[in-house]
Amino acid sequence: MSRAKRAPFTKALPLDVRLMNNAAVAFLSVFAALSMTTVVGWLAKQPVFSLKAIHVDNELAHSNAATLRANVAPKLTGNFFTLDLARTRSAFENVPWVRYAVVRREFPDSLRVELQEHQAVAFWGTEADSKLVNSFGEVFEVNQGDLEAEDLPLLNGPNGQSALVLQVYQAVAPMLEKLDIKLNEMELTNRGSWRVLLDGGGVIEMGLGSPAEIQARVQRFVATVGQTSSKFGRNLQSADLRYANGYAIKLRGVTTVSAGDKQNKK
Repeated sequence: MSRAKRAPFTKALPLDVRLMNNAAVAFLSVFAALSMTTVVGWLAKQPVFSLKAIHVDNELAHSNAATLRANVAPKLTGNFFTLDLARTRSAFENVPWVRYAVVRREFPDSLRVELQEHQAVAFWGTEADSKLVNSFGEVFEVNQGDLEAEDLPLLNGPNGQSALVLQVYQAVAPMLEKLDIKLNEMELTNRGSWRVLLDGGGVIEMGLGSPAEIQARVQRFVATVGQTSSKFGRNLQSADLRYANGYAIKLRGVTTVSAGDKQNKK
């Protein structure tokens, strides 16, 4: 008859020994962490890791090395390891004409930066205090002496509506060009009414409505007004598109009202 095997007997360590072992492990862990921190801190302070160069990956139209250095360098604190990338990116984006920045560290002592500049497509605001609108419909400010194109249109509207006004302008302007009409200004009033001022001093009232509704009125105007007069441009003094099924136009020396229901002006 075989005997059942018994599990080997393990004697538990005394409590004071276990406490001592645990304390030793904890001490070694803390010592290792402190040592690592000390080593990293020492390395971070070495001159070899001081920032010495900023490399810009793309060509810029409005910013150069001197401009970037003057605007960004005073705001950079720390070295390769301690530099705050978020604050550094913000410093680049505060440079005139810079819309967006991507900043990366390049070991051991450099930064590599990719910058996107604003592309100005219009002025924004009143003539006395005009800012600029970029191709994304965002308002930005620069020294307008740096602006090469001075024949940009002037857009105006409530705060936060620059993208909407640009959208409608970009839809309407090509339509009116078919009539040799150039838009100088487009305005969205506080009550939501649309108005354009023309190169020759004329005015087109487009009324209330969504961008789609405004485009539809202008498209109807362009498609039918040629039946009334084949010459526009500077001859157009005013046009009122705020009627449900028609519009009124005034040429210099001539007033014409289109056929159709003139009720329910918008």
